[in-house]
Amino acid sequence: MFDWWIALIIGIVEGLTEFLPVSSTGHMILAGHLLGFEGDKAESFEVVIQLGAILAVAVIYWRRVLRLFGFKDAASRAKPKRINLIHIAISIVPALGLAFVLRDHIKLLFSPETVVIGLVLGGIFMIIAEKQQPKITATDMDELTYKQVLYIGLAQILSLWPGFSRSGSTIAGGMLAGASRAAAADFTFLIAIPVMCAASGYELLKNYDQFTSSDIGFFAIGFIVSFIVALLAVVTFIKLVGKLKLTYFAYYRFVLAAIVLLYMTLVGF
Repeated sequence: MFDWWIALIIGIVEGLTEFLPVSSTGHMILAGHLLGFEGDKAESFEVVIQLGAILAVAVIYWRRVLRLFGFKDAASRAKPKRINLIHIAISIVPALGLAFVLRDHIKLLFSPETVVIGLVLGGIFMIIAEKQQPKITATDMDELTYKQVLYIGLAQILSLWPGFSRSGSTIAGGMLAGASRAAAADFTFLIAIPVMCAASGYELLKNYDQFTSSDIGFFAIGFIVSFIVALLAVVTFIKLVGKLKLTYFAYYRFVLAAIVLLYMTLVGF
């Protein structure tokens, strides 16, 4: 019975944090460690529930995805200038390529200690983006240039360190490249679909032998919970992104890092 609660808790953690600039990977590492849920089964489970989060974004951005492949609607005809597949490719190739080459080395970083470092450094990076943002030249996603999405793609490399946060890195990178917070966040959510599909698909192929028929119900709970929570989290964040500075999320990261350090010192981790 305890396994079902693990699926529920980790599913909520993944869905809530995947698209917020706080690092879902870092939160799942910490939560899994506290719950004693680690190892091959835990890694396979995390891949499956990430697919639930991907589905949530695909549901929200399905019109945008169709436009990328040439399907036109009233919005695209009213605004002929829009991002295309080249923008997407430029923004995802750097991180995906490096992740493929360094996959085994990156796995060695998955520990509470490295997550704390990532939380702090990622928070500092987001504060820098808020304080040093240059003149905004892209107020919405369709105004992003190839150069700006390249900066976003390079910033995404930072998220390979657990705790740094993919969305936090890309939103901050976009802001430092001259994109508004809303434009950077919108683009971040859109490119999450191919990035996470590629990462999760690769991990599924590598770990498919870890799945058993007895795991179906356990994995299904995590998948469904992750989808529902991610859907609510993204919709809420989209509405608040223009008002909420990355600085607030940075403060949360610092507090979490301090709590984890204190816990590690007093109790051990």
